[in-house]
Amino acid sequence: MKKRECDEERELYVKINMEGVLIGRKVNLSAFNNYQQLSHAVDQLFSKKDSSDLNRQYTLVYEDTEGDKVLVGDVPWEMFVSTVKRLHVLKTFHISSLSPRKRGQE
Repeated sequence: MKKRECDEERELYVKINMEGVLIGRKVNLSAFNNYQQLSHAVDQLFSKKDSSDLNRQYTLVYEDTEGDKVLVGDVPWEMFVSTVKRLHVLKTFHISSLSPRKRGQE
């Protein structure tokens, strides 16, 4: 029984939403060791046929514990896992709104 409780404590589920998709999903970040594995899993969650097409059209961002939206990969993996609150898959042309210059003006 204790082993199962320890396994559950190590699981870190976060919600992930894709722009244009009404139903969100959850991913267990503790199942991944790096950004590449996470990105591949997100491709599989949301792609219908060609995941390489998904990579060109969408970018993965996350909301941290302070409510800021940050590009996935901008901080070391361990820091990301400890601060991520929610994941978002946004259309690539919307990413320019996340630039540090614009965020500082808001």
